[in-house]
Amino acid sequence: MAEERDTLIYEQSLSVGPADLYRAFTSSTALREWLCDTATTSPRPNGHLFVGWNDGYYATGHFTELLPNRVVCFTWQGRGEPQPTRVHVAIEPRDQGAYVRLEHSGIGHGPEWGDKTAEFDRAWRRALENLNSVLTSGEDLRITRRPMLGVLLAAFDAAAAARLGVPVAEGVRLSGVVPGLGAAAAGLGQDDVIVSINDRPTPDVAALRGALQSRQVGDTVTVAFYRGGARHELPMVLSGRTIPHIPASAPELLARVAERYARDEAALDAALDGVSDLEASFRPGLEEWNVKQIVAHLIQGERYNQQWISELLGDLEASYDSDAANQEVRLNATIHAFPTLADMVAEWKRLNAETLALIESLPEEFVRRRRTYWRLARTLLDESYSHVDDHLSQVLAAVAAARRGS
Repeated sequence: MAEERDTLIYEQSLSVGPADLYRAFTSSTALREWLCDTATTSPRPNGHLFVGWNDGYYATGHFTELLPNRVVCFTWQGRGEPQPTRVHVAIEPRDQGAYVRLEHSGIGHGPEWGDKTAEFDRAWRRALENLNSVLTSGEDLRITRRPMLGVLLAAFDAAAAARLGVPVAEGVRLSGVVPGLGAAAAGLGQDDVIVSINDRPTPDVAALRGALQSRQVGDTVTVAFYRGGARHELPMVLSGRTIPHIPASAPELLARVAERYARDEAALDAALDGVSDLEASFRPGLEEWNVKQIVAHLIQGERYNQQWISELLGDLEASYDSDAANQEVRLNATIHAFPTLADMVAEWKRLNAETLALIESLPEEFVRRRRTYWRLARTLLDESYSHVDDHLSQVLAAVAAARRGS
């Protein structure tokens, strides 16, 4: 007797074209925009499919049928699931957009399956609601509804742990906190290292995000962290996320980003006013950057911005195992190429101008790709974080240390 299997069926009409829906299920960039946290795809018959989430769940499979703008079919075997299941997506044009029918079949029963039918049902309902949102308004409900700690992040490894006197080598180190949000209100600050949320370990940034995934704005969580060698636990109320107004067009986005870059450049110019090359080369401590290294980091950050924008334009966004480390060898190579502080600041400003030119050249079809455009604009205009502001106090402290030590 054949084992009983469940089939889940969802139907939805959207005010977008069939091509947008087809891309949503085949492009690795598009899948990350509404369904998962990371994805790689090879959208051809027997081509691979991988989707993963920050909470540790992932699924692998391969495409079994692809009819452009009409049908997407693939196998699905998630972490811990005993056998592959099947996802079939049918797309039909409609007068005001398109209709999609998603069928997830082959879900088994028994102890080895657990409550997979209910889990898949909850996940697909949330995901398809988000799909409708990202394709029509661009808004990613996982972001707009996700609570925040209100923290700024810094690299953390065994060397940083030793320097800070922290007795663990895994955790999320803070470079600062956002005024008015949960972490600031709870009393966390620079160089605190978060190791768990509600007893769920947070060895890295992905685990931190995963620990917040099921939480809502207004929830209170217990945050465990190290401050030096002492371990602390504090209750923290999770804050809502402030989403900037998303400009409707590329020219409006350009004007807003140009204003922000002008403020950043003026702030850094003021911080570096009168700083000599000798002072900019003075290193406050073995594990601390000098001023030139900080500016080199800003240069590399703007290069990364341009690479990321180029990937979004090409609909082929890279995926990384973790956040990139700040490699000192790269910082020093940049310093070697631009040996004076004035050279380095001028290069950073040239890169800012290049980024603005890239924004000015955004094609209209990219702006119409609402989710990708929304994500780009939100990131560039996020008022809760400024890369320059995040390092200004570091610059001022390095200058002060140089003048004390000279």
